[in-house]
Amino acid sequence: MNLLPAVLLGGPPHSGKSVLAYSLTHALREQGIQHYVLRAAPDGEGDWANEADQELVRIIRAKGEFSQDFVRHVCDSLARRHMPLLVDVGGRPTPEQEVVFDYCTHAILLYKDETELEFWQAIAERHNLIVIAILRSDLDAAEAITDSGPVLRGTIGGLARGALAAGPMVQALVQRLAGMFAYSHDELLNINLLDAPVEDVRIVEELASIIGVPSEGERYRWQPDHLKPVLELLPAGQPTAVYGRGPTWLYAAIAAHTSPALFWQFDVRLGWVQSLALRFGDLSPNAPLQIETHARPGHLHIEFRLLRAYLDYEEIHDLRVPEVAQTQGVVLSGKLPNWLWTSLTLAYRNAAWVGIYYPPLNGAVVVARSGANAPAVGSMV
Repeated sequence: MNLLPAVLLGGPPHSGKSVLAYSLTHALREQGIQHYVLRAAPDGEGDWANEADQELVRIIRAKGEFSQDFVRHVCDSLARRHMPLLVDVGGRPTPEQEVVFDYCTHAILLYKDETELEFWQAIAERHNLIVIAILRSDLDAAEAITDSGPVLRGTIGGLARGALAAGPMVQALVQRLAGMFAYSHDELLNINLLDAPVEDVRIVEELASIIGVPSEGERYRWQPDHLKPVLELLPAGQPTAVYGRGPTWLYAAIAAHTSPALFWQFDVRLGWVQSLALRFGDLSPNAPLQIETHARPGHLHIEFRLLRAYLDYEEIHDLRVPEVAQTQGVVLSGKLPNWLWTSLTLAYRNAAWVGIYYPPLNGAVVVARSGANAPAVGSMV
């Protein structure tokens, strides 16, 4: 049995669960509370959906569908969790989907009317979840705490996508979660380092501190121009493992810098994962990863799309990607797991340059280069 807490955020559609998850994780990171948000619904959302321009989010957000395989994938991730979790679930769970709740330990319930509250309280009771908060969600209401007892009760407002809720109710929730997630950074780090595949493990937060990445509390604000000083700290071509929270392009750049030596990264769902360069070839129409290519002035843009809301790591061996001439630059985009970004970067390592499109910056960050006249690593395209 996994003893790390997994707190479910439950409530009807459009009640603000994802925005609340973002607001809570933002505040917890500022306090240095180790945790992770597991998106247990295939709605195409993530932190990026709150941090990027909302018109851009509307355009590129892609909703998936619940399936038996997706539910199994979420259950496996919960069972194998390596950190305390906030679990953002869908608003209309079917009985088949409710099995996910058996892997959670606690619940925060949102509702708009009493019928919705009764529905979610019944779910929590069926799955033996300890309810820590019951909150009426009203977009325009002022936050109010009506009961600060064992079950926090009251009204929460301002849960609009693109916003950051930070009123008294959010503060009370953060305080409660901080007590539940009371594992120090070093405790979780030491637990997870026991299984590290190599001795040379680089901690993202330590790298950020060394090169002076600006921070808000414990949340570092990485920018593309930080890549050059980071890579100067790391020996090129040496087996490396990376642990910690950072943007996709940071991991991709370190993986390329490590190549041709082996590279591992820590995944909160899977543990230590080795990045493997994908093979070139034609894709089957039924392959889980689909691709569109777009010729741009000076580079090729390859857009990746998952047919399902998730991809198993084991499927990486069967994936194929289009080959690119070594004289050509390439920009990669899509909503993909971190371990797939690093694997794609390794596949295109010999292109003139490789860029990773990053929605919060509305541009591509160059993470690798081999051409003499290619844009520098850390520049924006």
